[in-house]
Amino acid sequence: MKAPVLWVTGSLAAATALTVSFLIATTSRGADTSFASSAGQLDVQTIASGLVNPWALAFLPDGRMLVTERPGRMRIVTGNGQLSPPLKGVPEVWATGQGGLLDVVTDKDFKQNNTIYFCFAERASGGGRTAVARAKLVEADTPRLDEMKIIFRQQGPLSSGNHYGCRIAQANDGNLFVTLGEHFSHRDQAQNLANHLGKIIRITPDGAAPNDNPFVGREGAKPEIWSYGHRNEQGLAINPASGELWEIEHGPRGGDEVNIIGKGKNYGWPVIGYGIDYNGAKIHESTAKAGMEQPIKYWVPSIAPSGMAFYTGKLFPKWDGSLFTGALAGKMLVRLSLKGNSVTGEERLLQNLNERIRDVRQGPDGALWLLTDNAAGRILRISPAGK
Repeated sequence: MKAPVLWVTGSLAAATALTVSFLIATTSRGADTSFASSAGQLDVQTIASGLVNPWALAFLPDGRMLVTERPGRMRIVTGNGQLSPPLKGVPEVWATGQGGLLDVVTDKDFKQNNTIYFCFAERASGGGRTAVARAKLVEADTPRLDEMKIIFRQQGPLSSGNHYGCRIAQANDGNLFVTLGEHFSHRDQAQNLANHLGKIIRITPDGAAPNDNPFVGREGAKPEIWSYGHRNEQGLAINPASGELWEIEHGPRGGDEVNIIGKGKNYGWPVIGYGIDYNGAKIHESTAKAGMEQPIKYWVPSIAPSGMAFYTGKLFPKWDGSLFTGALAGKMLVRLSLKGNSVTGEERLLQNLNERIRDVRQGPDGALWLLTDNAAGRILRISPAGK
């Protein structure tokens, strides 16, 4: 009696494999879906699929992409969706909870130095912490990372697997801004300048604190800190219109924030905010307090915003200057219209796609490129219909 059972099981497995193959084939490059928007109909094209929880995307000068997968892999992806093998030279990551291999950016002089920066959850004795690394991308027959060096390690109470932050933005002077979460269980540490929890740091490409950082020389303060009072910062970008650093962070139940980051400023977590704890308990003293900054935008209820990008491309002239962010819990792409440093409107896009959007970038072609956060993650290209 066992043989027929085994044969049937095998047939089901084969049928399942064929079904999965068909589904992947029908969602590959060229399978477009159209969505309405204020800029007209949008084509949503699947460029690549089968990435496990892709977290960040960075364009190379020739239009190919570096993509990180949270379990600890980094790949090069071509414009037609071909995936390289995982790059050698990536350090071991602690892929537990929300941790793993997270953001990646190319150096502003990448064409000359082939340098990239990335951050990840690093295992330490008793938990994890955010680490930042620098490496050179070597594009031989088998692409790899060379001269990999960890240039910064977060100091303070360790994470059990949550709230690593881990977004990177490079300024024109070459210095790096990096978001560092407060590890969820240690939220009060976001107000403590003696550690790196709940902070945005500013470091040189070698990991040192620049001499003009706001807390250099202050006793009891980490010299790398640029701003503090943050929760779990999931978006970071420099506004090309003003040169200012903008940040997006998760609130608890309500209170996700968009902030313009100032040197040495306190953004209030957990003293002020617009959310409540997950069990309904009160967290904040109030929504405002002297000496603490206000967000320029907040969401109640939370949408769980993710990677962000300012749009300056030619494909969507109506959206020039807009700020885009993905949403995880909200399962959508959000466009914020701006006038100077004020948010003047919000448009919620791709809601019928029903996908957790982890990252959004503007491509060299002027399209918007998204990562979907699941075990069969996709790279999506968003363009006006027919373009």
